[in-house]
Parts: sequence; structure tokens; C-alpha cells
Amino acid sequence: MPDQPNYEDILKELQEKYIAIDQDTDDHLYGLLYSKSITYWDYIQTDALLNLQIQRTTLPDEMVFIAYHQINELIFKMILWEISQVAEKEDLDVFYFESKIMRISRYFDMLTTSFNIMREGMEVEQYMKFRYTLTPASGFQSAQYRLIEFASTELINLIDYRFRKDIDRDTPFTHAFEHLYWQAAGKDHKTGKKSTLLVNFEKRYRDEFLRFMETYNTKNLWTRFKELPLEDQKDKDLIKAMRHYDYTVNVTWVMAHYNAAVHYIESGIGDGEATGGSDWKKYMHPKYQRRIFFPELWSEEELKNWGNNL
Repeated sequence: MPDQPNYEDILKELQEKYIAIDQDTDDHLYGLLYSKSITYWDYIQTDALLNLQIQRTTLPDEMVFIAYHQINELIFKMILWEISQVAEKEDLDVFYFESKIMRISRYFDMLTTSFNIMREGMEVEQYMKFRYTLTPASGFQSAQYRLIEFASTELINLIDYRFRKDIDRDTPFTHAFEHLYWQAAGKDHKTGKKSTLLVNFEKRYRDEFLRFMETYNTKNLWTRFKELPLEDQKDKDLIKAMRHYDYTVNVTWVMAHYNAAVHYIESGIGDGEATGGSDWKKYMHPKYQRRIFFPELWSEEELKNWGNNL
């Protein structure tokens, strides 16, 4: 067991800490006399957290739906937290990179298995009633998930494959934004008119997305990978971790979501449409949009058959 520092050492370190930020150590020590002791519920903010589940109907299973999606957003926050550490790491090495990728993958592994809560945890009849109170909202509008995509790969890999040949790194971000793969899910394929789902989403997040896209254009996970020494880019464990992350996010997790949606939307109750009005099958299924973060790490055969056997 390491030796505990004595009071003189602690005081010295405190003085050094506060001098560095131009603060008086005595003032901070004096303040400790009147500070409250910490409790679990204050630290976690339990009361605030448990008051965020506001139902719009009297149907009990709506609580499951709300709480589940809020948990997802908390996990997304942790994923972005881990990605940001890779993005900002000055002396990035293969071991640090791999450990962070595996952390992120474990979060998505958990999200994948948790879809059983959605698939088996709500009565179809209840969901098909309260879902109409969500219109025109949709899980499509998860801004954090979009940020995860932007932070994971080069922007070209998120562009609708029909437009990739006309877009490169010199393309204005505003133009690239209009051709992201998920734009098609919110537009009338004949007129190009944006749905209320997409209009509301962009009104709230477009400016933030554009800033984030520009920031992570030079420090997304794939860009950081390519900055590693060539020998490190060949590291088998790192490549395995990145492939696992790529497949987990863009196939395994997506298909778990897709199957949960099929379970309810195609239950025979209701009109078979998504709440936001999107073409949800072509938006969600991997074989259509072929979302791949690190295409250079997959063989031609693997890329060709991405999502085809599901």
C-alpha cells in the first residue's frame, strides 16, 4: 500500500494548485468549514434525473419507451466523451487508441443487446397507441448519434453513395450536409421537399452539426488512425478493434434497431409507417445505405456484401 502524504505535503500541493490559478489558498480552506458533505443523490442528481420521464399518455409502457431512449442518449454521451479523448490526444499511440475503441464498442454492444427491452418490454397494442402522440418526432432526430458518426469517420463515408463522386474534401460543408445519407430518409424522393421531421431537426441542430463537421474533419477516428506510424497502422489488435467497432455500429446495432422496429411497425396494427414519416427500411438497413466508417480495413468482398446476408 503506497504511503499516504502527510498534511504538510498536502498543504504544499494545495498552495501550488491555487497559486497556479491566482487564488488564495486560505480562502478555499476557510470555505471548507461551511461546505456540505456530499451524498450519493446530490452527486448523481438522482431527483432531477428521475423527474425527466414525462409521459404524454396514460399508457404504462410509454414509460419504458421514454426511459429507454433517455438511457441511450446517456450512453451516446459517454461514447462521444471517449471519442473526444482520442481526437484531442497529442501523443496518440496504438495501445491508447485500441483501449478507447474497445470502450466505445462495449457501449454499443450494450446498446445492441438492450434492444430486447424495446422488443419484448412493451405491449404492441400500447406502443401502437402512444406512438401517434410522438408524430412527427422520431429517433431519427438523435443529434448525438449524428455527432458520433461525424466523429468516427471522414465525411465522404457519410455521404449518400449516389453523390460521392461529386464531393471531396474541398466541398463546402453546407453542400456536403445536404447530401448526407440520412437526408434521403427525410425528403420526398420525387419532389425533394423536406419532411417536417427533417425541417424541425435541421432548425434545431444544423448550425451545431456544421461546426462539429468542420472540427472533426481533421481529428475523427479514421483521420487519427492514419496519423499513427505506418507500423502501428498494421497492428492486428488495433485493426481488429476498429473493425469490431465499425461492424457493431453500422450492422449489429442497426439491425437490432431495425428488428425492433419491424416487430412493432409491421405487427399488423396501424399503418406500417414510421412516426416521422421516413422510409425507415431503406434508411435503417445496412445493405441500402452501406454505412462504413473504415472501408479501407475491409476486403472488396466484404464491402460488396455489406449487410446483404441479413
